[in-house]
Amino acid sequence: CHKPLEDRDRVWKAVTRYLQGRYIPRDAAVLELGAGYCPFINQVHARHKYALDRNQIITQYAASTVRTFVQSCTDLSNLPAGYFDIVFASNLLEHLTLSEAGATLDQARNVLKPDGRIILLQPNFTYAYRQYFDDVTHVQIFTHVSLADFLKLHGFSIQEVMAKFLPFSMRGTRIPTFPWLVTLYLHSPIKPFAGQMLVVGRR
Repeated sequence: CHKPLEDRDRVWKAVTRYLQGRYIPRDAAVLELGAGYCPFINQVHARHKYALDRNQIITQYAASTVRTFVQSCTDLSNLPAGYFDIVFASNLLEHLTLSEAGATLDQARNVLKPDGRIILLQPNFTYAYRQYFDDVTHVQIFTHVSLADFLKLHGFSIQEVMAKFLPFSMRGTRIPTFPWLVTLYLHSPIKPFAGQMLVVGRR
């Protein structure tokens, strides 16, 4: 089971570096929702790092520099309001009902500083409709258009929308997971197999 996790960490090394260079100051306070195995929050450079997930797995995989919370993302009232510079989530909202996703955005907005950023990376139904429901836990459809509109409805302005950012899954794409190749992919105007989008909003 270690090889898939190693591949995941290598991909996230490049993705995190890309995001850090554009949206995440190194002195930021960062909260990741649905952190799972923590490949992003462990590798991002930040002053304060928080990870939240309903699964206890985060307590096993989070680095010692990461403060963990095992709880739902729909209620962040135990976290300080107006504290975080960045709220990040990858492949999260599609697993929630629309009301749960809306509550999560409202909670994220509450814990962000004025002008703080929310960064969302997740499947784009426009380009991944064939595989989207291969994951039985996907319950909500989002496209790059609808996700941006959803953020606006919950009080965010849109900073950037990248309809094609990463492949829907690195499994079976034949794209090597070496960080330098992932970096080339992220910077390329041509993105074969792309099915994940990136949407960045501001409070």
